[in-house]
Amino acid sequence: MSAISLPEGTEALMAKLELSDVMRLIEGTARWVAPETFNLLPVWHPEHARRSLLYNCDWTEPRMNTNRKTDVAVHKSEGNTNANKALTHALGLRSSGRKNWSCCHIWGVDDPTYQEANIVVQDHRFFSCVANMVLLPTPLKAFTDIMPDVKAMLRICARNLYGWQCDHERMSPVNDALDDWQNWDDYPQSWPRKEGDTLPIGVMPINADIRNSALRRWQKIQEDIESSGPFYPREDVRKAFAYWDFDLEQTLELASLQ
Repeated sequence: MSAISLPEGTEALMAKLELSDVMRLIEGTARWVAPETFNLLPVWHPEHARRSLLYNCDWTEPRMNTNRKTDVAVHKSEGNTNANKALTHALGLRSSGRKNWSCCHIWGVDDPTYQEANIVVQDHRFFSCVANMVLLPTPLKAFTDIMPDVKAMLRICARNLYGWQCDHERMSPVNDALDDWQNWDDYPQSWPRKEGDTLPIGVMPINADIRNSALRRWQKIQEDIESSGPFYPREDVRKAFAYWDFDLEQTLELASLQ
């Protein structure tokens, strides 16, 4: 007896749904960082990137995972933990207040098989950039991982919302394709079609708690650059902030004058 084969999972699902149905769910549930929060602190954990090695809190000793059966120790590496922290605090949330919500990177290598290294989020400039993330109900994350049109529409929304798009060299063909986007029928009505348009549904307004979280994060980065142990990636952090041409204290000072 020959084995039974099922259709590819996404195709089976989309045989029951329209792309507009998927986008309506995403439009109505996505949570976006406010542009003012992005301008306040673009990147929250420049010391981390996907697959970067992890160390203890003062960066003096590696964090290890030890196999209980073999006793072999392996150096732990970053998954998505610190991107999650950045997005959570930039939205004014706490981890306990976002059960079954997932952090989704907007700009990154498009590989639904997960076989190719995602060099974009392995870059310290972009891993914890809050304009490069959106919070979605966990069941919807699969659509953003594997459906090119969904990815494209999220990117169009993000670049119009924040006035920024990822300029990693790997994103050049992606950005060129966005310039030629034509599928406006499925693009959510509340999402901006050009920079300066209306805010999408789900933008979390900046507030005092978010400002304080950003200031504490900035101060911790400055402390770590000065006093953390030998494994702190000072050069990567400096390059990240040089890319963003950014100084939070100056930004706060200017904001207080307005």
